Amino acid sequence: MRPPVVAIVGSRRCTPYGENIAYHTAYELAKRGVLIISGLAYGIDSCAHRGCLDAGGTTIAVLGTAIDQIYPRRNYGLAERILEKGAIISEYAPGVEARAYNFQIRNRIVSGLADAVLVVEASKHSGTKGTYEYAVKQGKDIFVVPGDLTRPMSVGANEMLRDGANPYLDYTDILISLGMGELKAERDVSHLAPIAQKIYGEIKRGTRSADDIIENLGIGVMDFNRAITTLELEDLVIQDGASWTICP
Repeated sequence: MRPPVVAIVGSRRCTPYGENIAYHTAYELAKRGVLIISGLAYGIDSCAHRGCLDAGGTTIAVLGTAIDQIYPRRNYGLAERILEKGAIISEYAPGVEARAYNFQIRNRIVSGLADAVLVVEASKHSGTKGTYEYAVKQGKDIFVVPGDLTRPMSVGANEMLRDGANPYLDYTDILISLGMGELKAERDVSHLAPIAQKIYGEIKRGTRSADDIIENLGIGVMDFNRAITTLELEDLVIQDGASWTICP
């Protein structure tokens, strides 16, 4: 029996927020036996592959070039890691000349092999929209990370949400769609101070680092430290390295 497969795709010119979402989603899904597929490109693709590998999971990279032409070249080391615990595939025979439009064509394979597709960030004219369109035609479950309305990298993603994609709030959304999890009861945070509630909301939406939370909410470092300590004592969040995640 094959494992469930999730494609994680998005912009090459992603934000730190998008990188964090892609990495941690791939990490959490891989920990639960989900195979992660992406395209080995810079940005979201690379973060998804790395998150999966760091969790000890299996990942597949679908190339838009021949199998003997790793692109981008700076991802050669990542490609070697993938081969240790996964696969690199291409529909192009060795020696076939690389062409720009091949990358769009290969996106049908990325979505076609997946049970569900997660779009993390996409600009209005992002190539990721091609993967999304293939996924729609293929009848895949599609999740999209809601983005800041003022950021270019959110325009395409928010348009997908407007057109009917599922908003992505947590990796458990995908687990539920794969039949691997049950709906979790919402934690009651109404008794907490307003600033703690806002920080909890930011973390739940996928903002992990202290700097990003502080910037997004416009709060002081001391206020953040007091509130995050409260959230930890309430077993609502847990620190993971230099970031925070919602307690399972």
